[in-house]
Amino acid sequence: MSQSDQCDVVVVGSGPNGLAAAVTMARAGLDVRVFEAQATLGGGARTLDLGMAPGLIHDVCSAIHPLAAASPFFRSFDLRARGVDLRFPEVSYAQPLDGGRAGIAYRNLDRTVEELGADGGAWRRLLGPLVRHVAGVVDAALSDRRSIPKDPLSAAQLGLAVLEQGTRLWNRRWSEERAPALLTGVGTHAIGRQPSLPVAGTAVMLAALAHTPGWAMPVGGSQAIVDAMVDDLKAHGVMVTAGVPITSMDDLPRARTYLFDTTPRNLVQVLGDRLPARYRQAMERYRYGDGVAKVDFVISEPVPWEHPSVGQASTIHVGGTRAEMAHAEAEIASGRHAERPLVLVSDPALTDPRREVGGLRPLWTYTHVPSGSTVDVGHIVQAQIERFAPGFGDVVVARRTITAARMPHHNANYIGGDFAAGALTTWQLLARPALRWDPWATPVPGVYLCSSATPPAPGVHGMCGLHAARRALRARFGIKRIPELSPAS
Repeated sequence: MSQSDQCDVVVVGSGPNGLAAAVTMARAGLDVRVFEAQATLGGGARTLDLGMAPGLIHDVCSAIHPLAAASPFFRSFDLRARGVDLRFPEVSYAQPLDGGRAGIAYRNLDRTVEELGADGGAWRRLLGPLVRHVAGVVDAALSDRRSIPKDPLSAAQLGLAVLEQGTRLWNRRWSEERAPALLTGVGTHAIGRQPSLPVAGTAVMLAALAHTPGWAMPVGGSQAIVDAMVDDLKAHGVMVTAGVPITSMDDLPRARTYLFDTTPRNLVQVLGDRLPARYRQAMERYRYGDGVAKVDFVISEPVPWEHPSVGQASTIHVGGTRAEMAHAEAEIASGRHAERPLVLVSDPALTDPRREVGGLRPLWTYTHVPSGSTVDVGHIVQAQIERFAPGFGDVVVARRTITAARMPHHNANYIGGDFAAGALTTWQLLARPALRWDPWATPVPGVYLCSSATPPAPGVHGMCGLHAARRALRARFGIKRIPELSPAS
């Protein structure tokens, strides 16, 4: 690009974190430009017509958004005020079991406790304190890991719950199968062995959010969230350019600050020898986790779940008992495909009837597989769903699999199919992407990493971008306060 083409801030990547960083910088009055390699914006929060049935759209990666109404960034940004219709099914998630049984997590904690029977009291004792102080729990979970929690009591309660459910103590409080399976299924939104502290952190936080405010399903798909962020950028004069892969700094205009919503590997590719050798080596040592294979279905009717309440859930975790899911995740971690894998399932037409077109509806699913897997697991996923929904095959009209090996073609951050942009180990949550006081800043002045490879963790919450933007504003522009993000400001 022309050296005379200058601006204040360049953001590379238009995933939720990159867009959050761009929104924050633009709201501070800076000249911001965003570049995206794909032809469409949104990274892991895109909704596209995959050509499987006329007029039918599918969420490319994320479909359910527990943090869309809860993360500090989105609380300030206020999606509802921007016209994004977030709907919360009365059943946040469900865990079908053999024999027509199921664990059901209602938005109403009391109803959940009542239906869990003998383990209902244990469920309340574990999650009740977190539900009562859910804002403090979310702030602690999505913090920069360097600041004192706003609500230390909630942070401590979260920590104790994670320590229990992330260690060999995880079965101590349970006496039946439904409650532990219900909680384990939530943990599989992260990829990793169970029990483990990172997976337990995901499980406990998302389980608390399931009871208040619930797990949101945006009308129109995940793209509705992205479009609201892009609209705000354009309203503040930001130039957003799609279909432009960035392979070196020469591809970018001159700017005072660069924010990369990319993996460390992509960062090294772009900056090359500009990075000091020691930091570059640390980025090259950064570990990526196992992957996912995405299986999209077109179905002619709702899934015929054996337990009727399962079909009312925004998300269904299909994997059987806690022991079965732990075994399946251990198989993946050992480099083997699980015979009965964990499958995440969502029917968006449940809350958004317009997603059904001509009597057909999309069904969103994915499953965990070893990194870089080239196996088409569509038939395995279909069989696992059929296990708990006899006759499912009769309503399947079309099926399409994106293998883990192909995931990077849809999003370069998903190396080997790892949609977390890095292995979720205890060490890499503390030292993500490397052990540094400011993990967002690189040794190159004015260059920051703002992707899910930085704290706090993966997810559609925008907080990695907000944390990076906060530091860039202070260090590069002398702006010490985060600007107002609401549409009224």
